[in-house]
Amino acid sequence: MRSICAIEGVEAAGIREGRYGLALIRAEGTAAGVFTSNLVRAAPIELMMDRIRSGRLSGVIANSGCANAHTGRRGLEDAAAMAAIGARALGVDGREVGVASTGVIGRYLDLPLIERQAGAIAGSLAHSEEAESAAARAIMTTDLVEKHALVRSDGFSVAGIVKGSGMIAPNMGTMLAFLYTDAAVDQTLLAAALRLAADRTFNRVVVDGDTSTNDIALLTATGAAGRVEPNEFERALEACCRALAVQIAADGEGATRLIEVNVRGAPEEEDAAAVARTVVGSPLVKTAVYGEDPNWGRVIAAAGRAGVEFDPYAVSLVIGEGESAVPLVTRGEIVVDLARAKAAMAGKRVVFTLDLASGEGEATAWGCDLTERYVEINGKYTT
Repeated sequence: MRSICAIEGVEAAGIREGRYGLALIRAEGTAAGVFTSNLVRAAPIELMMDRIRSGRLSGVIANSGCANAHTGRRGLEDAAAMAAIGARALGVDGREVGVASTGVIGRYLDLPLIERQAGAIAGSLAHSEEAESAAARAIMTTDLVEKHALVRSDGFSVAGIVKGSGMIAPNMGTMLAFLYTDAAVDQTLLAAALRLAADRTFNRVVVDGDTSTNDIALLTATGAAGRVEPNEFERALEACCRALAVQIAADGEGATRLIEVNVRGAPEEEDAAAVARTVVGSPLVKTAVYGEDPNWGRVIAAAGRAGVEFDPYAVSLVIGEGESAVPLVTRGEIVVDLARAKAAMAGKRVVFTLDLASGEGEATAWGCDLTERYVEINGKYTT
């Protein structure tokens, strides 16, 4: 099993018709969620921020093609109606159905289409890789690939599917994530673990610097595997979310390269995260990576505007890793070999490691290069 359908009790189905897709996932258990930090929140986000307080989900319905965002009272009513459609299709309590949407902002849901699609796939719900792939494809927008992750731990597993390609920036990007575990986890611990995992993974991805109105990650614990050690569960959940976050970054709109920025030696972990996010989100860094231009000064400059105190003449910067690592700056001294640095940018993954020499904090952020294709995609997104 590839991912969520490796978790006992999880069934999925999906359909895609042009830009309009619909996914159904049935799984009952304790649940938690994290949501966009954007002040402009889509109707399904408003609905789920309230519903998740019950701490339980029995299923999810998610559509692509329409974000149901900035749609006012009608949008909220439509989100509730969509949940009811999902409840009928899944055969579960309507109050325990998660709702998520992604697509164009400022347009109303086509509820008759959603109802027809839900009816068409309700009988196809299955515990299989094919069913999971159908659900993963259904929620894609500009994504080029499905995104799945499965982490097996000591007697339990954590798995997830996610969509996300553009309008990606902390805190959370245009992403819908549906996560499942067979561990039995109390709701308080589940919510805390999800917040921490999201902060260390999803919230450290930057494709273009825009934060969406529709970001949502829902986690359901079916409990089939019984109680587990809390720290081990947190590690497994973070590993699953990290795998999904890296897939989002690698599939950024128009991307040709994954960028990974590791920051060490910061005063605190959050300081390291702030620097890593700033560097990986810099348009100048992104375009340099796209052009295989070893303009490493852009990394140092971006770090300097992250709002973190450090001595610029104490830092060390390396591009690449392992035997192919190329030092650029060592404790403030320029040591770069430009030819070797350029060669280190030729692959599909470009890694920078920046040591601030100011403490023990460390963090990693992920992003992608910025290409002409990004402009082409977003210049004609609705037309």
